[in-house]
Amino acid sequence: MTTYKEIKGTQIEVVSSDPSNPVEGQVWYNSTDQVVKGFTLTGAAVWASGGATNQVRSQAAGSGANKDAALTFGGYSGSAALDLTENYNGSSWTEVNDMGTQKRYISGCGTNTAALCTGGYSQGGSILAENEQWNGTNWTEVGDLTRPSNRYDASEFGTTTAALFFGGEPTSALTEQWNGSGWTEVNDLNTARYAPTGFGTTTAGVAAGGRAPSVTAATEIWNGTNWSNGNDLNTARGDPDASQAASSTTGIVFGGSPGPGSSTLAITEQYNGTNWTEIVDMSTARYRAVGAGEGTDAICSTGYTGTARTGATEEFTGAGVSQTRTFTDS
Repeated sequence: MTTYKEIKGTQIEVVSSDPSNPVEGQVWYNSTDQVVKGFTLTGAAVWASGGATNQVRSQAAGSGANKDAALTFGGYSGSAALDLTENYNGSSWTEVNDMGTQKRYISGCGTNTAALCTGGYSQGGSILAENEQWNGTNWTEVGDLTRPSNRYDASEFGTTTAALFFGGEPTSALTEQWNGSGWTEVNDLNTARYAPTGFGTTTAGVAAGGRAPSVTAATEIWNGTNWSNGNDLNTARGDPDASQAASSTTGIVFGGSPGPGSSTLAITEQYNGTNWTEIVDMSTARYRAVGAGEGTDAICSTGYTGTARTGATEEFTGAGVSQTRTFTDS
């Protein structure tokens, strides 16, 4: 990320909102956000450091449309399951209202103003069927999963009115679809697995990786009715994360673990609807992290590095993407 030192001495326009059509190299001060911003065009895909979460954690979940508007919630501190929710604005995390239940190994989807948190493992040791919905201010418990009622370490993508929840522990191929008020069991995955990741919508989605129970590279494609086998990831991995708001032809998968124990991966792979291509690595290898955003505009936060839980945040920008970025004051 560019720093203030690199633009010191530049005349900066003061505006109350970001320009609607900025040009390459334009810099301005947003008086509403009270930050200096600039407009750039990336070359190669890149991960850049973002603001660390207030709570170090792993086994959390999240949601978000892009790297400037994301939510992280729940997880495990190392001593307790969490109900804590944090909201990201592109530079820093702010603690907002807690979930109704402390839980970890959860799944999430949506945006930072409208999200779901599904399933998980409670502080008391119970496997959960509950589903909580975030409205931008508060969490409310809504319709529970249908079958089986007990599942955790699954994956989820979609919105608060149309989501898909699949896999989970105990090792499962079950898939359930959310319509905004209740869950319906639909056709199973071809490969039962827990700790997978995915991205897309209820009519076109992708499931990748996980443990079946060994780590797998298997990819499956959802067409709104059935799962079909797709081309494998280049690197088999359990507990990876993804740009879960991406379309089924533009998503990225990152991080994870290549096997048992505490080994971790920094590898990022990009999907084009048919094949996976390895692109730029993250700076911090990790698994059981939180991913959100689009295939060219994503975020990874928290997770386990193999030796410790982390609050580190990294922001992904795809190749050749125009973007508005916030400058740091270092």
